[in-house]
Amino acid sequence: MKQGRGQGGGARRGRGSGQGGGSGQARPGRTGRAGHGGPAAHAARNGQPSRQGRGRPHRDEARVAAYDLMRAVDERDAYANLLMPTLLRQRRLTGRDAALATELAYGTLRGLGTYDEVIAACSDRPPEEVDPPLLDAVRLGVHQLLRTRIPPHAAVSATIDLVRLRVGAGPSRYANAVLRKVAGRTLEQWLEIVAPPREEDPVGNLAITYSHPRWIVTALRDAVGGDVDETAALLEADNERPRVALVARPGRATVEELVAAGAEPAAYSPYAAYLPEGDPGAIPAVGEARAAVQDEASQLVALALTRVPLDRDSTWLDMCAGPGGKAGLLDALATQRGARLLGSDLQYHRARLVWGTTREAKVITADGTRPAWRPGAFDRVMLDAPCTGLGALRRRPEARWRRDPRSIPELTALQRRLLDSALEAVRPGGVVAYVTCSPHLAETRAVVEDVRDRVEVLDARAFLPEAPGLGDGPYAQFWPHRHGTDAMFLALLRRPR
Repeated sequence: MKQGRGQGGGARRGRGSGQGGGSGQARPGRTGRAGHGGPAAHAARNGQPSRQGRGRPHRDEARVAAYDLMRAVDERDAYANLLMPTLLRQRRLTGRDAALATELAYGTLRGLGTYDEVIAACSDRPPEEVDPPLLDAVRLGVHQLLRTRIPPHAAVSATIDLVRLRVGAGPSRYANAVLRKVAGRTLEQWLEIVAPPREEDPVGNLAITYSHPRWIVTALRDAVGGDVDETAALLEADNERPRVALVARPGRATVEELVAAGAEPAAYSPYAAYLPEGDPGAIPAVGEARAAVQDEASQLVALALTRVPLDRDSTWLDMCAGPGGKAGLLDALATQRGARLLGSDLQYHRARLVWGTTREAKVITADGTRPAWRPGAFDRVMLDAPCTGLGALRRRPEARWRRDPRSIPELTALQRRLLDSALEAVRPGGVVAYVTCSPHLAETRAVVEDVRDRVEVLDARAFLPEAPGLGDGPYAQFWPHRHGTDAMFLALLRRPR
């Protein structure tokens, strides 16, 4: 993962708030609060080594785990949501320690854009010139100071210990100096300094305030129709911890069974429940693959495909089925109706995941743009197309910094090829669900508009009566800030007879 750069639309440069923190100029953060923290802080202000520089540093396992996860994301392009459970198990972190490690890592990864601007305002060099291992530790400290209830002296002290453990004693002096300055202001006060005024640069203001790259802010603003306030609400929702949604696969588990195991009924999907806390894998139905973790919007777009009435309904296809969430639900629904599902994915390891989530489906490895099936063989086709994933930024905290707008033309070209293939795979009178976990207009409406003269576009909202606020139609768009789900897009397309 590259360090968070450029997300503020240039606000750091030219605002006189991030260069030469050691030059003797007045800097934001040099206030009376900057020395808060007792004898150690007094010593630091007077150029003396603090107690944090003496003896062996304290090892806080939760903070060390959070830091190690951030380094893995940076150095190995690890996926935080996949690695964190492994780290917690390996280090036997449970309860409050596990919760703290997760909050620190995920919160810091989400907030990189904001935190780097604040660090620049408190440092004698920009973040991109700071050694990455040191920068990640400082970012963790900034998150604790600005977005948690951890007392400032404890946040600073714990971060200095972390730097001494993982980076070295010398760099801890830099961390101490920066964090003391950061502690001098609240998050709101820092945003007034580092973010451009919204009336002058709304995109730059939102990018820094809500810690998203500028290009993503622009894309999401366009997707909600240009409304700046709604864009802000969407960005804020991206930074909130998502609820854990479960799916009870019909005929194999029930919502009542999940509720009895500690879940709560969900808002929209008849097969969904929310898990307020705990490990989903500890629920018997989940452990036995009769239920699973699946976002509610992901359930509903699959369900909408199955609700379109057909005169013949026996063969279904999930073209890009990995890792298998939608395939697991479609397989259960198909089995109840006496239909059969074929799950396909280009990558073998993803096809194996699909195989593990289904019971009756046949699963193959195949390239959807070079079909392994005959034309017109299916009554229903699910195409959950590869995309930028901008609709799932809540779940993948580092994803916003990995995505590159230069990849969009290649992605949309692939989406068009896959949609052409899906329309060839479905029989005349059959239906295709085109789905992306992205609201980006280039990946959603623009792709479907290219085939509108060849298909009948159904009003997707009519097949999702449970969910309000899906847009003006005929497509359906879910939103984190409206529905509490991922930002899933759905188009239902019937092939003419």
